[in-house]
Amino acid sequence: MNRIPPTVSAENLTQFETLALASSMNLADGHARQQLTAAQGKIVADLPNLWAEAVMRPVEEIEQEAAASFFGMLGQLSHSFAAGRTLSCYSSSLAMEILARSLATASEASDAVALIHPTFDNIPDILRGVGLRLVPVEEGQVHDEDLPTELLERVGCVFITTPNNPTGRVMSQARLRRLAEQCAEHNVVLALDTCFRGFDPAAQFDHYAVLDASGCRWVVIEDTGKLWPTLELKIGWLVRSANVGLPIEKIHSDILLGTSPLIMLMVKRFAEDGADGGLAELQRTIADHRALVRAELADVPGVTFVDDHARVSVERLHVGSRQGMDVWSAVRSQSLYVLPCQKFHWARPHEGERMLRLALSRNPSTLLSGARVLRSALLDAPESQG
Repeated sequence: MNRIPPTVSAENLTQFETLALASSMNLADGHARQQLTAAQGKIVADLPNLWAEAVMRPVEEIEQEAAASFFGMLGQLSHSFAAGRTLSCYSSSLAMEILARSLATASEASDAVALIHPTFDNIPDILRGVGLRLVPVEEGQVHDEDLPTELLERVGCVFITTPNNPTGRVMSQARLRRLAEQCAEHNVVLALDTCFRGFDPAAQFDHYAVLDASGCRWVVIEDTGKLWPTLELKIGWLVRSANVGLPIEKIHSDILLGTSPLIMLMVKRFAEDGADGGLAELQRTIADHRALVRAELADVPGVTFVDDHARVSVERLHVGSRQGMDVWSAVRSQSLYVLPCQKFHWARPHEGERMLRLALSRNPSTLLSGARVLRSALLDAPESQG
């Protein structure tokens, strides 16, 4: 394969994902685009009745029921909706923006954030966009050892994505407890993005019980949008500790009045189905899709699968000596869209230049077609010989 120079000027991963939206082989964004299950189809068919219910009932009551169903499905029984510390947003990105503005407003002690590396680039972009300084913390360090005292003394927040995107790595209960204790000792806010929690049972221990017991100042962002193919109708939750000391509620009110009670009722019904076996079915589906992709690409020279134990709805592969952008350009010419990984490595983009990320929340036929196009392009671009 001749080298095809990239002809795209995308400045972030979301712009790469936007290029894929019109393609029938869109394996770029991590949003849920698989077919509805039979049970989910019945919920969608019942939307007129949900609309009528949303009109008649108090919004706060609907919101509380939706939160109870969603957090309960994920094992988060200690979440703080009843205490008024769980706010709903249109999306997790909006929740992130509210958190970032809150940190920037209250940054007298430090405007630096220790951010996990690598992770999805809209997190560093949003944090930088409000003037916060970022200090990369390597994923392995966060999971394997205490953070250095000198780091905690110069940041106002530690921001962790668990399960991480794109690696799928989950912070264990023991590690979360210790990290929360360290943040409490140094009066540092601990922020968690848990948007991929639903795919991995290892991420479904009660984080809120651990956080509250530590005494640290904390914020958690949750999301419904990665789980169910609801055409971008979703809720992002922004949950905070009683002692967080950030103007989160004020900034939330600066940006929005509230979220749709219709979407809340839909989330409630999807979460009830998830608790009744739908979530386990989704996890099996993603495992099957990961196996399908790996089987199709397993014998391609130089290709390796980076995250052996990942259970989230994305899959990274290392393309050997090939440049990820060259492969991206080649498959794009065949209407297949995947995601090059440089921008996940927001502090050192070169670390991701030989990797691609594929989305697995798709129909099996789409995944198989995409994997075959990718296989052909990789075989046409043999490994360099030295």
